[in-house]
Amino acid sequence: MTERLSPGDEAPDFTLPDSEGKDVSLHDFRGESVVVYFYPAASTPGCTKQACDFRDNLAQLNDAGYRVIGISPDTQAKLAKFAEHEKLTFPILGDPEKSVIEAWAAYGEKKNYGKTYMGVIRSTFVVDPDGKIAHAWYNVRAAGHVAKLIRDLGLAS
Repeated sequence: MTERLSPGDEAPDFTLPDSEGKDVSLHDFRGESVVVYFYPAASTPGCTKQACDFRDNLAQLNDAGYRVIGISPDTQAKLAKFAEHEKLTFPILGDPEKSVIEAWAAYGEKKNYGKTYMGVIRSTFVVDPDGKIAHAWYNVRAAGHVAKLIRDLGLAS
């Protein structure tokens, strides 16, 4: 397992396909602040809530200089359906091999209803314009996380 990322660490670069099949790379966003969030599965209740919260707050985040990228282990076809159904207006990327998810330490042991298993750890990171981790949150809750992120970034009005 990869060691968890902390503020000041270099953000692991990646190139993954988005919901339209177009490759998106983290290094394409150099010079900008980027919110990168990892979620377990498209079209599930918690992940849908979180994605829609990002969609609904995207203008505020973009106006403050933050771009948003979501990453899950889903296939491009599943992401395309999810993006269209939920009218998502930011890139969601698929990492079926989980290589990027693991590089960001967003994959590991989880517990649910007394069972232990391996899976995607819902996590959010802010990458600064120089490509360094500015903030790292692991094990976030789907509901209310975007509002907390906005508060933590000092963007709440």
